[in-house]
Amino acid sequence: MVNSQDLELTEKVIKINRVAKVVKGGRRFSFNALSVVGDSQGHIGIGFGKANEVPDAIRKSVENAKKVIVKIETKRNTIPHEIISKYKTSTVILRPAYPGTGIKAGDAVRSVVEIVGIKDILTKVHGSRNQMNVVKATFLGLLQLRNHFDVAKQREISIEKLWGQESKDKISNNEQKEMGVNPVEENHPEA
Repeated sequence: MVNSQDLELTEKVIKINRVAKVVKGGRRFSFNALSVVGDSQGHIGIGFGKANEVPDAIRKSVENAKKVIVKIETKRNTIPHEIISKYKTSTVILRPAYPGTGIKAGDAVRSVVEIVGIKDILTKVHGSRNQMNVVKATFLGLLQLRNHFDVAKQREISIEKLWGQESKDKISNNEQKEMGVNPVEENHPEA
C-alpha cells in the first residue's frame, strides 16, 4: 500500500448505478459509484461507494479508492508480460504491445490502464462484461505483474543466469541499481 497524500492523483468515475428498494409507500432510490484513482506513474486504487445522492456516492467511492492505492509494475509504457486474470465470471487477458499500438481495450479496462499510465496494451474480456467484475479482474491482473529483477530475486539467481550471458548488454547498470540488484562489473584491462 502506498500513502495517497504524497501523490498527485486523478480520479475517474467508471460507473454510476441507480438502485431501487421497494418499500410500503413505493420505491426508495439510491445510487452507487465505481471509481479509480491514480497518478499515471504506476499507482492505482479502485473504490466503490453507495449513497442516497450521486455526489455523495462518487465522493465515497473516491475516498475508498484512495485507501487502497498500490504500485503497479510497468515497462516502457506497457506491461512486462502477458497475464490472464479472473474475478468471479469475468476473465481479462492483458498483453504487452509495441510502442505506438495504443490502448486496445473496452471502457472499463481502458479506464484502469489509462489511470495507471500504460500507453500501449492489448486486452480481451471473456465471460461476464459486468463493469464491476471487469475492473476488479483488471486490477487483480495488474497486481500480479512482476519484472525480471523480482523473478531473479525470488529464484535466488542472478539476472545473467536468468537470461543468459547476453543480458549484460541488454540491462544497464543503472537499471540494475534501481531495482536493487548488484550490477555485473565489466572487466576492462588496464591500459
